[in-house]
Amino acid sequence: MEKFKSGFVTLIGRTNVGKSTLLNLLVGEKVAAIANKVQTTRTAIKGIVNRPNSQIIFIDTPGIHKPKHKLNETMVETSFTSLGDADIILFVIEATSKEIGKGDRIILEKIKESKKKSILIINKIDLVQKENLLNLIDLYSKEYNFEAVIPIEATNEKYREIVLDEIEKNLKEGPAYYDIEEYTDQTLRQLAEETIREKALKLLQDEVPHGIFVEVEKMSSRKNKQGEEIYDIEATIYCIRESHKGIIIGKNGEMLKKIGKYAREDMERNFGVKINLKTWVKVKKDWIDNQSIVNNKFKMN
Repeated sequence: MEKFKSGFVTLIGRTNVGKSTLLNLLVGEKVAAIANKVQTTRTAIKGIVNRPNSQIIFIDTPGIHKPKHKLNETMVETSFTSLGDADIILFVIEATSKEIGKGDRIILEKIKESKKKSILIINKIDLVQKENLLNLIDLYSKEYNFEAVIPIEATNEKYREIVLDEIEKNLKEGPAYYDIEEYTDQTLRQLAEETIREKALKLLQDEVPHGIFVEVEKMSSRKNKQGEEIYDIEATIYCIRESHKGIIIGKNGEMLKKIGKYAREDMERNFGVKINLKTWVKVKKDWIDNQSIVNNKFKMN
């Protein structure tokens, strides 16, 4: 009988390389918020994959970027700290790279220091010619002895088993750390906050910078007259300027209604229960430089 394996796998890479998209593909559930924005993932979100002979626990990390304030510093620190806890590192890069850029070089050096088993994931291969891809594989293979190099499109389901098989192959024998019914150790409250923030980032586009965070003030469940479970959720979206508050609320409250509607629909799909969501917007100036808020909201899970 095949022995059971388990382990922790850290995804690391620059901002916008598709780590969260890859995590959601591998886990098969929507765990990390996806938005085409720098700094979408701020905490080390864990996704859990249960297979017949293994349990793989994924740690997603904030994208590596040049820190400009306390929030950025905490996020980059979170990314590098998580390497120490990993059994395997998934280093995600973009296929469009022509060389090893400054950000990727920093990550590569951290991986070398860690001496951990690492798998290189080259994402967005649909955007490049085969020759470019082969050059990139050659470039990185000379730098580090990766267990495998896997070119993928993180949006394509067919790559899921390829990546999971390679990870499982490199895991050690070990126990299941989590109940096999679980797919994330995030609380429903955290998932609700992530979902609302994702919808806000997507809908607001470039009108509001990333200086927003969401706090669920109240979350309780009840049964309606039909006996269905309903979650009552009250959440506040915090921003750093009065002008941003107006944009988030929108004309006649339309933007806030839209954010709430999309977030509610997503949560109902993911939580499997009806959601009654109420949202407010408040200004909290300079929160991104407030160490206690940053530590409290975006600390390692």
